[in-house]
Amino acid sequence: MRYQITGKQIDIGDALQTHVKSELDETVTKYSQRPTDAVVVFSRNAHEFVCEATVHLSTGMTASAKGHATEVYAAFEGCREKMDKQLRRYKRRLKDHQRDRSEPVEFGGASSYILAASDDHEDGEPNSLQPMIIAEMETKIPSLSVGEAVMQMELGGAHLLVFRNEKNSGVNVVYRREDGNIGWIDPVNA
Repeated sequence: MRYQITGKQIDIGDALQTHVKSELDETVTKYSQRPTDAVVVFSRNAHEFVCEATVHLSTGMTASAKGHATEVYAAFEGCREKMDKQLRRYKRRLKDHQRDRSEPVEFGGASSYILAASDDHEDGEPNSLQPMIIAEMETKIPSLSVGEAVMQMELGGAHLLVFRNEKNSGVNVVYRREDGNIGWIDPVNA
């Protein structure tokens, strides 16, 4: 597994990098036989250290977790424990996902835009109905079943996930509702 361990405006020593590699490798290989790469980022938020980890699996699934603590090692341990809990919860489904799939998840390209916040006049009306684009990026949309999309959204800790439905090739959305349930938008069947 390839590791990218970095610090945002903090120095990450060799001892911490070695610790992260050994502990994260042990956690991930326990539940997923084929992880491809991991990105771990350490940063500071006031008096706390923050550790964010994202692990990409060979099946196309992504698991991510975040930990906070007053010490850097404790922040990593909190992050690792959250990832362990996520992967343990989805172990059977991850293995079924690998067995059912003969090939990794396909990703289609799409454009992603960042729009400027509206500049409202004093009366609350926007200056223009045309938003100003401040950034344009390329993003990838996975081709998944609805169950896989829900699992990916939960593994990634996201509030919503846009995906291409494998059944009808339409673009769908799954999202976490305020009542705790999962919503699914399928425009093709509307």
